[in-house]
Order: sequence, then C-alpha cells, then structure tokens
Amino acid sequence: MSVELMLWDEPVPVSRDQARATYLEVRKGEPVQGEMPEVAKELPGTVAVFGDHVLVSMDLETMDEMSAQVFDVARAYGLVCYDPQRDLVHNVAPLGVYRGMQLHTGDGLVVHDPDLGLVHDVLGTMSPQNPFVALVTFGRHFIQVSPGYELEYKEGAMARAEVAELEEVRRAFQEYATGERGFLGRHTWSAA
Repeated sequence: MSVELMLWDEPVPVSRDQARATYLEVRKGEPVQGEMPEVAKELPGTVAVFGDHVLVSMDLETMDEMSAQVFDVARAYGLVCYDPQRDLVHNVAPLGVYRGMQLHTGDGLVVHDPDLGLVHDVLGTMSPQNPFVALVTFGRHFIQVSPGYELEYKEGAMARAEVAELEEVRRAFQEYATGERGFLGRHTWSAA
C-alpha cells in the first residue's frame, strides 16, 4: 500500500477543506511528462508532477521518515503540503515563537517548526490510534496531551492538569507555541 503527499504554492495559508478540494481536483488529472521542477528533484519516494502540483508517493512502512523529509523540503521551498491520509495541511505560516519546535503525535507524525493551524488540526486527531500530541522545544520545555485531555507541561518540573474540552487544549497549545503562559493560571496543576 502506498501513501501520498501533495505540494504546491499558495500565497496565503489554506484550510484543510481547501487543501483537500485542491488535492481531489488535481488527482482527477494525469501527471505531466518532461522536465521536473527543482523541488521534485529533492523529494524522496516516487514523484509525479501535475502542472504546478507535485505528488509524492511512498510505502506505508517508510511513511513517517519520508513524510518528515517532504515536510522539510516543502518548508524550504515555501510550499503547502497536504497529507490526505491524515487529512492535514502544512502551511508555511504562521509559526510559533520557538525556532526548532517539534510537533509529535502518537501515530508517528513529526513536524519541525509546525504552523499553528496544523497544531490546531492535529489536536483533533487524538484517538486510540493517535494516543498523544506534543509540542517540544528540546532542552527547554514541552506540552503534551493525551485522550481524556490530560495536559502535561514541563519547564523544570513536570506538572499535570485535567482539561474538560478540546478547545481549551487547543488554546493551551496555541499559548505555549506563541510564548504565552496563560494556560498555567487557568488550570489546577499537580506534580507529575
């Protein structure tokens, strides 16, 4: 079984719905033959060009490692990257304030310098197959959540808080990513 990622240029961030619609429309066509764009030469996997869109196909077994490479290339070229398997879109911006921050999920997704829209959308994917989401600034601090909305935050000592709703988890992750710490005062934290 193979999985796909699609890359293209957009002047502004796009929603998942817009990215999905673009992907589905482009996939109705046939790949073009001829000269490959520069970005296509740097991508792993099997690459097909559909006009201004580049499709990368890879084996399920290599998806996590190769996806991370594709996300890095897309970011370097300023391209949107849509992941139809996870129904997630990786935009170029807006980013958090911590350069090098990483997004990790329990189903193997790793994204360096994730855009804030992606973080928001990924939090909605928690399930038994994706048992956690974390934003990590290695060597400094992190925030993570597991189903049931148990937040964990570490900056020095580890602390835990139960949160009632997904929207509050999203708010806490947004604040963490943008350097705010309002979430620390809104919840009751206990030592982990």
